Amino acid sequence: MLIVTTETVPGHKITEACGLARGNVIRAKHIGNDFVAGLRNIVGGEVTEYTKMMSEAREQAQDRMIAHAERLGANAVVGVRFTTSTISQGAAEILAFGTAVRLEKA
Repeated sequence: MLIVTTETVPGHKITEACGLARGNVIRAKHIGNDFVAGLRNIVGGEVTEYTKMMSEAREQAQDRMIAHAERLGANAVVGVRFTTSTISQGAAEILAFGTAVRLEKA
């Protein structure tokens, strides 16, 4: 499955738009990580616990988007974007979305 942020793929042509492909995940903070993050907030620096958590959440959202695109019959997703929103204090949603398409070499 080819995943790109552009609307086109050099050397390929879109033969069919299959629809919107999306995948999301909601992650909540872990009390242990929150404690360590609070300490880092005082002294400064990257909060690596949250960086890792959000990176894993993006991967999971992307995997779910790919699975959705495959169910739509696509072999690529173009115009891929990620967005984040706060669900509640301590929980965030990551959404990956794009246009599921069928590509063939030009």
